[in-house]
Parts: sequence; structure tokens; C-alpha cells
Amino acid sequence: MAKHPIGVHVGPGLTGDNELEDGGPLARAAEMDADGVQIFLTDPQSYKAPKPRPDAADLLDGDVMVIVHAPYMLNVASTNNRIRVPGRKLLAQHAQAAAAVGARGLVVHGGHVVAEDDPAVGVDNWRKTFAYQAKAGGFPLPLFIENTAGGGNAMARQTDRIARVFEAVQQAEGAEDVGFCLDTCHAHAGGNDLGTVVDEVRAITGRIDLVHANDSRDEFDSGADRHTNFGSGHIAGEALAGVIRAAGAPVVCETPGGLEGQSADIAWLRSHV
Repeated sequence: MAKHPIGVHVGPGLTGDNELEDGGPLARAAEMDADGVQIFLTDPQSYKAPKPRPDAADLLDGDVMVIVHAPYMLNVASTNNRIRVPGRKLLAQHAQAAAAVGARGLVVHGGHVVAEDDPAVGVDNWRKTFAYQAKAGGFPLPLFIENTAGGGNAMARQTDRIARVFEAVQQAEGAEDVGFCLDTCHAHAGGNDLGTVVDEVRAITGRIDLVHANDSRDEFDSGADRHTNFGSGHIAGEALAGVIRAAGAPVVCETPGGLEGQSADIAWLRSHV
């Protein structure tokens, strides 16, 4: 595998009966000449626990990088017990299932609190997430907290809020291996300068474990999480490539367009990075 593999986000490749469909994610990676795959293990809008995958052994033992993304609606920062407590349980379930397929890490969004809440409570809820999980033996693989694009009370939109989350998390037992996923679209749309964001994040976290390489359909600081293919959005090609070079981390391309669009973007990454 390449030192800094270039992967692609693909569908789970499973039928409704949890059977492998058309070769699954590994076949999609081969079609696009990708070094890795990122997948969801369930519907990203579902609270269902992941089922064992029929291709788990192939994913675990293969030479293709595997990244798992936690469900979108999972929000362990929330002050609402009906959201936060099930979210913690679901995060632990996805971490176990991600480890079972040999994932390098589990990507999870930073989450948010609502407008009337104190963001400090959401920050501390991240610390509590690791503290509670430590009582159960900890997470079996690194969690990669991902920056997000929008929301005034988001936990990971701006670097100052990311700093507060990491300061809190690192006080908890079991958080020694918490990592970071830097999304270029989210950073741009969230109002972060792509020319400096890598150094700023690394100064806070000490590491960048993964880059989500995406162009942004919307303008700087728009708050809109809308990925688009390279060269068709508002991020200059050199700025995008510069982030990836500076981060020196594995890359996952999350752009639209299926086989044709994503293959072209992977080829662009290889030629520019």
C-alpha cells in the first residue's frame, strides 16, 4: 500500500439481506484504481447497530486501506439525553464493527449543541464520552474527530472550538489515541483559511490522521456542507493540493459522480499530489 493512500467513499455494497452486492467496496476501489475505501456500516441516518459483514475477512486481511464513517446523526455533544446517550452506545457499536473489518479509524463528526445551550457543555460531553467508554475497556481503534462546515454551536467548525474539544478529550482516560480528520470542503465552508488550517489543526491536535479531499459547491464561510468534484467548486486546485501535501496523511475522496466522477478526482489527486 502507498505510504499516503488515496481512497474513495463508496456505498456499503450490500443487499437488503446483508449479502455482498457486485463485489462490494473492494470491487469499487479496484474499478477506480483507489488505494482504499471508506464506508458506512449502516444507513447513516439510522440508529441500528451494524451487522457482521460477509466480506469482513477480505477487508481485514486485504492490502486496501479501510476507513469507517460513523452515522451522520450521531451527536455525543448534545445536551439532550435522548440523543447523547443512544449516540454513545451507537458509537461504541460502530467502533467494534469497524475494528472487525480492519479499519484504520472511525470518523465521527464533532456534533453540536442547540442555540440556547452553552457550548462548553457540549465540549465536556465529548470528554464524558471517552470517560464512559474507558469503563468498558475503551475504543478498539482510533476515533478521528472530523471538522464540520456549519452551525454556530458546532463543536468542530472553527479551530478555536476544535481546540476546546481536544483539550477536554485529552483529560479523559482512553483518549490517548483520539485522532483528527480534516475535511477540505468543511474547512472552506466553515470559514477556515486552507493556507493555514493544517498548521493550526496540527498545533491543536498534534496530528492529522486523514484528509477528506472535496471541493466545495459553496463559497468561503457559507456554512454549507455540499461537496463537489475538483475544479467545479470554489476551492482553487492548488489550495486543495496544498492541504493534502501539508497534512501528509491518507486521503479519502468523498466527491459525487459515481465511477466516472470519482475516478477522475482520484486521477487528479495523483497527478497533483
